[in-house]
Amino acid sequence: MEGGGRVAWVKYGPVVSLFVVLLAVWFRSQENTVLDDRLDTVLSSLLRAERKVGMNSVARPRVAVGFGGCVDLIVDGVSLLNKIGLPATDQPLHHDYIESAEQLAQSFAYFFAPGAAAERFVLNDTLFNELVEASRDLPGNRWAVGGNAPVMAGRMATEGCDVLLGGSFSSDFTDVLSQHITVAGNTVEEPDIHLILEYPSGAEWGSYTSRRANRYIVHSDDHNPYLASMEEFAKKLLNFEPDLVVVGGLQMMDNFPFHAGERATLLSRLADLLSSVTPTIGVHFEMASFVEESIMEDLLHYVIPHADSLGMNEQELPNLLSLLKGSNITVLSDPNPRVATVLDQMREVYRLLNQRYQDASAESEEEATLKPLTRLHVHTLAFQAMIVTRGSKWKNTMSATAKASLTANRHVCGSNDIDPSKARLIMDDSFSVSRREGSQRIPLQESKPVSCWYEDDYEICVAPVLVCTEVYQTAGGGDNISAAGLVLQI
Repeated sequence: MEGGGRVAWVKYGPVVSLFVVLLAVWFRSQENTVLDDRLDTVLSSLLRAERKVGMNSVARPRVAVGFGGCVDLIVDGVSLLNKIGLPATDQPLHHDYIESAEQLAQSFAYFFAPGAAAERFVLNDTLFNELVEASRDLPGNRWAVGGNAPVMAGRMATEGCDVLLGGSFSSDFTDVLSQHITVAGNTVEEPDIHLILEYPSGAEWGSYTSRRANRYIVHSDDHNPYLASMEEFAKKLLNFEPDLVVVGGLQMMDNFPFHAGERATLLSRLADLLSSVTPTIGVHFEMASFVEESIMEDLLHYVIPHADSLGMNEQELPNLLSLLKGSNITVLSDPNPRVATVLDQMREVYRLLNQRYQDASAESEEEATLKPLTRLHVHTLAFQAMIVTRGSKWKNTMSATAKASLTANRHVCGSNDIDPSKARLIMDDSFSVSRREGSQRIPLQESKPVSCWYEDDYEICVAPVLVCTEVYQTAGGGDNISAAGLVLQI
């Protein structure tokens, strides 16, 4: 009997095995078909939400964006470090700024493994020049217009706005800008170069493997920290009559070796400029990678009180919240936070900043130029989230959240046409609106993917991101996303 069984298995075993394999392939193809159909439905629904609001064909919105700009040299980060012979360190460490190759390796490793974005000033000119020269010859390198302000200006011009851009650029730089962008600032001979060390998800460097695609930025910029274009920008702002003023690029001041009191003087001038903006005009401040506690405190004193809209990523949100609560800033946070966690942090930032506004307004009549926070946009890899005060100037929140989500894919994949075969959803099928026990769960509906609801005096909208799986570039993602979301709300 046993022998007969063995004979039968020898005879029919290969057939059974083939059947099992074919069955597995069939189930996998069915599963992929369901996922493909789901992505197609989410994409078409997001596009429909985006198109619900059209741009005014009679008058293009007018947006003033400052400050600064640079030329980005984009390279594969691991290839560059390998080329200069920098081995992977066994000590991933945080450094506020970079003075040596060893610190560069430690800092890169610190952010590379979790896949968190970071930007650091390089005090060592010799090291930075070595990195630039090595990058020039690296296969696959790319040059691009860089800096928060030019990138946001470029996106807004593409989306149908006329833009006043505050920055000091070379003639070659201004030649490649959109015809809908007017530059306010001085002309420089050579623009500053910022090195963008990109890496994909799953990249390996020594014993480290990146959890998600991101970038590590280094620069030795000695022009942009001084906001040299601010005076010219202020002059042209009067006649430009903007519908919105956007401020970004202030992270160039982070850990820059200013003389005592120099940075505070510059930010005080910026505060004067922002306070001169007509109260009915929105002011948006785009956060960035800040690690120096004193500059964060300066921003809370000079800049944020004059902005009624803030934009930031999943690293910058807990950083700001920590400082508002009297703690030290957080250098590294979860690069893939849950929706409930982000929403709770957003509510707390919204509450604390508006409490500060109320306290300041009550203390002095001179604080009439300050603004309450009425719009907060957080962009993460998996989703977009917005809080907008009911009855405020900001409109079309649902469509704006959808547009921000779509722009995330368009920018990272490097194409205006979104290909679902090069995207995936990593947001959960349902999410809690808060980490508080008993909180409502909202399911992700493919035919209506943007979830919006009201709480207290504001509306919250959350949209999933079709995460690009074939990354073209991550640098500039936040600027493009924030700019696109703003366009539909002014």
